[in-house]
Amino acid sequence: MRNPATGKSELMLVSESQEIQLGQQADSEVIQSIGLYPDPALQSYVSDLGKKLAATSERPNLPWTFRVVDDPAVNAFAIPGGFVYVTRGILSHMTNEAQLATVMGHEIGHVTARHTAHQMSREQVANLGLAVGSIASSRIARYAGLASQALGVLFLKFSRDNENQADELGVRYSSRTNYDSRQMDSVMAMLDRIESQSGGRLPEWLATHPNPGNRIGHINAVLAQTKTDFTGTTVNREPYERRLDGMIFGLNPREGFFRGTEFYHPDLRFRMSFPTGWQTVNGKSAVAAQSPGQDAVIELTLAQGANADQAARAFLSQQGLRAGTVTRGNVNGLSTAEAPFAATSQNGTLQGQAVFVEYGRNVYQLLAYAPDASWATNRGVAQRAVASFGPLSDPALLNVQPQRLDLITLDRRTTIAQLAQQRPPPGPVSTATLALINQVEETTPLASGRIVKWVVGQPLPTTH
Repeated sequence: MRNPATGKSELMLVSESQEIQLGQQADSEVIQSIGLYPDPALQSYVSDLGKKLAATSERPNLPWTFRVVDDPAVNAFAIPGGFVYVTRGILSHMTNEAQLATVMGHEIGHVTARHTAHQMSREQVANLGLAVGSIASSRIARYAGLASQALGVLFLKFSRDNENQADELGVRYSSRTNYDSRQMDSVMAMLDRIESQSGGRLPEWLATHPNPGNRIGHINAVLAQTKTDFTGTTVNREPYERRLDGMIFGLNPREGFFRGTEFYHPDLRFRMSFPTGWQTVNGKSAVAAQSPGQDAVIELTLAQGANADQAARAFLSQQGLRAGTVTRGNVNGLSTAEAPFAATSQNGTLQGQAVFVEYGRNVYQLLAYAPDASWATNRGVAQRAVASFGPLSDPALLNVQPQRLDLITLDRRTTIAQLAQQRPPPGPVSTATLALINQVEETTPLASGRIVKWVVGQPLPTTH
């Protein structure tokens, strides 16, 4: 089969119609597990820009879809069939529309060159079925290690050659739409700064886009080969940054946050303690923890049913699941229904405990489970965590608000460092972070009249 973007012949086990179908299924998983940023104007802006870029590609007739996902990580990714995502985190770290165009062009390139489809062919993930069956949700399978590949399609890793090719296509598509493709260098420099500031921990975008070579050098070589005259090309700095005014920056604590092993959810007014040493994650629709040995999971979600008994029956009646006797009880004054269960998975039999808690207007499903061989070892600590679920009453935690981007128009020549000293009290983020999101150094002189992105709000409350 001929690759539409490169013109080369290659083996392809997934047809275009299959590719689109797989993308549509995976898109539902993205929305459920990550969520969309609730700003219709920003969604429309990104969608319009993406469609303008995709129209210049070699696959203009794909059902292209572009979304902003509600994730503070600096990331962008694509899945087969024309689905491209940028996080609010990467939007807040870019300073102009041309940078966004090159990033989106890069992701479009992964689709047009069929990197996503080819990777799926290789990994044989043509069905997105759950690896553990009815008991472990796909969103938890991403983290748990008990399952494994249910969401692997969302985080496909590409070879160095694929990355270089996507960079070339990003330059191609952004240039075709009259953007200054040289801005891709600035994006790479920003990602490098994030990596150096975070002690070597890769930004999400670099973690899923491995880059063993000199990315900026390759991009500059591509730009030199195109011999493009960039006179009059579009950058759109100020109009782009104005779209970010008021955007949530970093973690949104209203959707729950961890302080050490303690989890707090202000909007739903509950708290829960997780075991020390377990890896925790707060997703859009689930909170989960995985044991240090990756052989046990605790999962908290909203349950189906009007009360604990209904929720227990709905869960325990699932095919392939064997339930013990349901008993009524309470945790921290809240009514519960609970039962032990067993389920057959690809990796053998799982043992676990299911607890359904009535609180407020919701019923919460708390599961603790592990393979047969490790359930006895992890059972006690997991059940203690489940039993810690209870009401949240601390006003400082209930009233916490997200930090947001605020735009400042400078009335005189100054620097980020000077501006931070002039704006007491100290803000919620470091001057290094403020310099990073403006893509300048802390001591770079900034001209009067320039717009500067600032982070406003309170630091998350510490707990004792």
